[in-house]
Amino acid sequence: MSSEAITSEDMVEVDYDDLIPNNVDLASDRALKRAMEKWQPKYIDWWKDMGPNGFQESQVYLRTAVGVDKDGWAKFGYVKMPEYRWGILLAPEVEGRTIPFGKHKGEPAWQEIPGEYRSLLRRLIVIQGDTEPASVEQQRYLGKTCPSLYDLRNLFQVNVEEGRHLWAMVHLLQKYFGRDGREEAEALLERRSGDADRPRMLGAFNEETPDWLSFFMFTYFTDRDGKMQLESLAQSGFDPLSRATRFMLMEEAFHMFVGETGVGRIIDKTCQVMNEHGITDPNDVDAVRAHGAIDLPLLQRKANFHMSVTRDLFGAEVSTNAATYFNAGLKGRFNESKLEDDHQLENETYSVTRFQDGAFVDEDVPALNAINCRLLDDYMKDCQGGINRWNKIISKAGIDFELSQPHKAFNRRVGEFSEINASPDGDVLGDADWNARETEWLPEPEDLQYLKDIMKPVTEPGKFASWIAAPRVGVDSKEGDFEYVQLQ
Repeated sequence: MSSEAITSEDMVEVDYDDLIPNNVDLASDRALKRAMEKWQPKYIDWWKDMGPNGFQESQVYLRTAVGVDKDGWAKFGYVKMPEYRWGILLAPEVEGRTIPFGKHKGEPAWQEIPGEYRSLLRRLIVIQGDTEPASVEQQRYLGKTCPSLYDLRNLFQVNVEEGRHLWAMVHLLQKYFGRDGREEAEALLERRSGDADRPRMLGAFNEETPDWLSFFMFTYFTDRDGKMQLESLAQSGFDPLSRATRFMLMEEAFHMFVGETGVGRIIDKTCQVMNEHGITDPNDVDAVRAHGAIDLPLLQRKANFHMSVTRDLFGAEVSTNAATYFNAGLKGRFNESKLEDDHQLENETYSVTRFQDGAFVDEDVPALNAINCRLLDDYMKDCQGGINRWNKIISKAGIDFELSQPHKAFNRRVGEFSEINASPDGDVLGDADWNARETEWLPEPEDLQYLKDIMKPVTEPGKFASWIAAPRVGVDSKEGDFEYVQLQ
């Protein structure tokens, strides 16, 4: 969506006088207002039950959106999380917007759901909605081992914004899908991350987030998948979905910032420890851990795990379902408007890496069927920027080590490579070789126990755990000893 098409006059302030803050004139839609007000207390019950454990009464210095433009983030203040003003926020409507891809390309964007796409759109919205509370559930115990009040506050900011993203999807379900939508909205509060009987819909959102390194990796790599999916949905011909996800992207950027800077600060601290104590070999794990830092090889193994699990979220590289969503004008590609093709892909091809006859080969397939593959490729390119910045920290410290992305086939459970074992370098292994070497590339129990052991809470303002450096700049330009969370 071109930002030039939106003027300041289009920006709509958020109505905070209503029980449910919104910029969609909720008061004029009585049926929707009743439905959302009926769902709201159930959401609060879910938050108290499955949100940050042990901090519901704490005063947290949080940011609340007061508008939907880039300058709408000015409202900072202390609030108890259950009292946070969640609501319904859509990006401004773009006058004259047309559908930018698929067989309906050039037609006016839909303000109501075309009947033939009702079930497809509902599934897209439900899957996106299910990821939002799942990540809150995965992170609910992290506060008890926070490395600082600064990090604790950032965790809670991520959590409340994921909660608001759930509100965005529930609004669409309640407004446009009638009884089916109301039932789906209820179900979003009933599933639980990692529950054997009621798991979340996507595998990565049933994984544990047991430590802060996992959290930072999650917010950098897995929330980046969220960015890619939201960018694709922001292209949607269904305009309310496009507007909802365009605003969500403004918040998602902060989540990835938390991840990138969090990992970067861990690397910074590790390099400081190595140089202070004359540790020249990054593989001298015991020496690094003796000083309470996180060794670089462990960072690589954790990155390998999070990257591979997140790649599976993109689904099969060749997918008729993805083709259907694109052709129908429901879900586009990353940076759709910047791509130089006909945006209908009737005669286009795309190169897909496959494993055939014992070797990796690149095969041109119809581009319409390779939508997922292209999005995954874009995701891997997008990941590399942060990895490059992490490596600059290591290089500047004079340490001979470089973080890297594993081969696309590494540790995959979904798609073209789900039936093979591939090393990070792309060597294909038999089961016995994989089992013998897996701990070279993925965290082993000893790694996870070490991380658990060093995750001790640091709650004195301005102080940080032994394994992470202080940030360069505080939230809202606050001084280093600012009390971001007032603990009870």
